[in-house]
Amino acid sequence: MSSAQRLPTMADVAERAGVSPSTVSRALRGLPSISSEVRARVEEAARELNFAVSRQAASLVTGKTGVVAALVPTLNSWFHGSALSSLGPLVRAAGMELSVYLTPDMAERTAFFERLPARRNADALVVFGFDLTDEETVRLDDLGMPVIYVSQHAEGRPSVYVDDVEGAWKATRYLLNLGHRRIAFAPTVGTNGFCFSSRERLLGYRQALTEADIPLDDDLVVTMAFEDRRNIEEGVGKLLSLREPPTAVFAEMDELAIAIIHFLRRARVRVPEQISVIGFDDHQIAQWTDLSTVAQSPSDMGRLAGELALELIHDSGADRKRHLVLPTHLIPRSTTAPPAAPQRDEEDR
Repeated sequence: MSSAQRLPTMADVAERAGVSPSTVSRALRGLPSISSEVRARVEEAARELNFAVSRQAASLVTGKTGVVAALVPTLNSWFHGSALSSLGPLVRAAGMELSVYLTPDMAERTAFFERLPARRNADALVVFGFDLTDEETVRLDDLGMPVIYVSQHAEGRPSVYVDDVEGAWKATRYLLNLGHRRIAFAPTVGTNGFCFSSRERLLGYRQALTEADIPLDDDLVVTMAFEDRRNIEEGVGKLLSLREPPTAVFAEMDELAIAIIHFLRRARVRVPEQISVIGFDDHQIAQWTDLSTVAQSPSDMGRLAGELALELIHDSGADRKRHLVLPTHLIPRSTTAPPAAPQRDEEDR
């Protein structure tokens, strides 16, 4: 850049747009006190001059960073990828930026809660799918910014989630309606120490069985680590070696359901003729493999979490304990069917 060239200033934009510098500042920060006609004129002048707002400078004036932060345990996940894919564009459309904090293991998680790097670097934090300790929740309460919880019910705090109990009840009730009475449930745990929605889905499974007067059998609840091939193999073997094996399996996640089907078929157990399998999510792989499942929409959760974050940032009177509960939908496909008729001995025929 030559000595004769310089970066455009807010005063330059104001002169071209025919307004004051303070009006330019308010317009480019999206404040509602500026008319749409004036905002359009200011934005056009800024584009013509290639003027960019300094977030650091703006934050000194407004106390806002213009950033929404997200805390996620992994990016290698259909759920988190789908949610962030809808959250990011919504935040950018509001003239803000999305910053992602990734905590893939317990060491990173501990470091985040010790340092709380989102403090002073964001206006709101969206927390995805964590089973937080009481101490961690209190730490987030102390951030001094809106904290929105996604895929979990956080008592007294803004949350966006599906009713996991009802969704699991639907899956189990569907299997019962098909005629199954020996129904297994396969909750899962991640190897990084983060839980998904196991407790709530286990509760819904048990509620449906109890309502149908089916005795609860702890042997039919087998936890499997969906990232551990050997562990799933052993879990399937445990179910098949029961004195009375299940005729149906409800897996907590679609990815786990697909793995269970794989190992059942390797053991020459036909799905659904001998054992039905249903998952939870409606992951793309469920559609490709024709897996029966309970559908939820992480994309909708990410979008609603973003809308809630923006509302809480810009409206001091907004409800800071608001819960948004999304519906689930049973999707019956080809991996579930009525149980096979019991074979009779020759002397009974």
